[in-house]
Amino acid sequence: MLLIKNNLMAVNATRHMGNSYNALATSVERLSSGQRINSAKDDAAGLAVRELMRGDIAVIRQAVRNAQDGISLLQTMEGAMATIDDALVRMQQLAEQAATGSYSSAQRAIMESEFQEMRSEIDRVAGSTEFNDIKMLDNSATVSIHLGKLTTDNISITGSNITSASSGLNITGLTISNATSAQSAVTALDSAISTKDTARATFGYKMNRLENAISVLNIQAENLQAAESRISDIDVASEMSEMTKNQVLAEAGMSMLAQANIMPKTALKLFK
Repeated sequence: MLLIKNNLMAVNATRHMGNSYNALATSVERLSSGQRINSAKDDAAGLAVRELMRGDIAVIRQAVRNAQDGISLLQTMEGAMATIDDALVRMQQLAEQAATGSYSSAQRAIMESEFQEMRSEIDRVAGSTEFNDIKMLDNSATVSIHLGKLTTDNISITGSNITSASSGLNITGLTISNATSAQSAVTALDSAISTKDTARATFGYKMNRLENAISVLNIQAENLQAAESRISDIDVASEMSEMTKNQVLAEAGMSMLAQANIMPKTALKLFK
């Protein structure tokens, strides 16, 4: 039926062309962003799941950095222990040297001076070594490394008092000014070295545990990211096919709209 007032064919063509352009705009948005879900209207349930996964991934990535910082803390403390280790070995060497009777009092006094300097250096290193203002060599404070969302996702690191005091290495009153005292010092230093080795080993296996935790966290983050990608990311090949279809439909709609707009002119010819 030919109409002049209401061009229904044009209205119909306009509606279909608008739908094609909207679909084309959606395809362009998805291809330019690389994501299937760009707003809640695209997939409300998928968006909710994706955002929860993104939160979990961000937490895990930060947990990895927390563990790495914990390793840095332990490496700092363990490195300082290596210096203390050298000082203790030197002290024991001096004590053994002074324990024999073939040295004069003056020579033994020189050994005693170096011996006490080494002891003082142990205290200085233990008291001054810190990481982000955290000291762990002159106290038994506990540092908790948080590795996840749960309150139980922690690895605790306990400091070690390895100062020369009785609460630490118990070598404060040692002297090698005479052979008898030097022989006693050798035994006491054996115990001090054992105490230091225990503390150093503790830091070592805590580093190993944190490295294992990092490996597990990285795997978790990778798997979550893969799941998030399956929900959120676009299938480029499929979307390109969809965009091509929408482009053809939009162009066809434009052509048909032009034809529909000609029809009222055809009706006017009947008046001639």
